[in-house]
Amino acid sequence: MKSYFFIFILTLLSLNSVAQNAVNQFDENGKRHGIWRKYFDKTKQLRYEGQFDHGKEIDTFRFYTLNRGKSVLSATKVFNLNDDTASVKFLSSKGKLISEGQMKGKLYIGKWVYYHNKSEAVMSTEYYNESGELDGEKFVYYPNGKTAEKSNYSNGKLHGESIWYAENGNILKEFQYKDDELNGVSKYFDADGNLKAEGTYRDGLKHGIWNYYEGGKLVKTKDHTKRSKNPKKQ
Repeated sequence: MKSYFFIFILTLLSLNSVAQNAVNQFDENGKRHGIWRKYFDKTKQLRYEGQFDHGKEIDTFRFYTLNRGKSVLSATKVFNLNDDTASVKFLSSKGKLISEGQMKGKLYIGKWVYYHNKSEAVMSTEYYNESGELDGEKFVYYPNGKTAEKSNYSNGKLHGESIWYAENGNILKEFQYKDDELNGVSKYFDADGNLKAEGTYRDGLKHGIWNYYEGGKLVKTKDHTKRSKNPKKQ
C-alpha cells in the first residue's frame, strides 16, 4: 500500500514538473507556442501572460505594471483568431477602466472610448483609420454627458469644423481647420452665447478684418492682414 502511495506522489510531482516546463515553449519552427509568462527583471512579479498558437497571440493576454513592488493589471488584449486585431482595455492601478478600443499590432484602429477619471462617464470618443491616424469625428464630453467639443480629423490632422461648447450648451468657439491649421471664418462667444469676435484665419494666422463685440454691439474692428502672430492657442 505504501509503495502505491509513493508512486502516486511521484506521479503528481512529475505532472507538476511537466506543467511548469510547458510554459514559455517554442514549436519546431522556433515560434512561441502555448502559455507564456514573463516577469519584471529580477522579480517574481508578472509583466504579462497569455497564450500563443505557433507564434500568434490567441485569446486573452494580461499586462501588468509594478505598483509598490507588486504586479497590478494595467491592460487586457483579446485577440481575434482570424487577423492581427485585438480588443483592448486599459485600466488604472485601482482597476478602473481608462479607455477601450481596437488595436492592430501597436496601432489604434476604429473607435476608441475614454472615460472620466472619477466616474464611469465617457470623456471622449475618437476614430482611427487603418494607419493608426485620427480620422473622422472626435467628441469630448463634460462629466454630466453634455458635449464639450466636436471636431473632425482627416489622416491624423484637424480638418473641417471644430466647435467648443460651454456646459450649458452654448457655443464658445467655432473654427475651421485645413490640414491641422486654422483656415476660414471663426467665431468666439461668451458663456451666455453672445458673439465676442469674428473673422478669418488663413494658414493659421488671423487675416483681414476682424470684428469685436461687447454686449452684442460692434465696438472695434481690426485689420490683421499683416499676420503678426500665430493664434492657435487663443
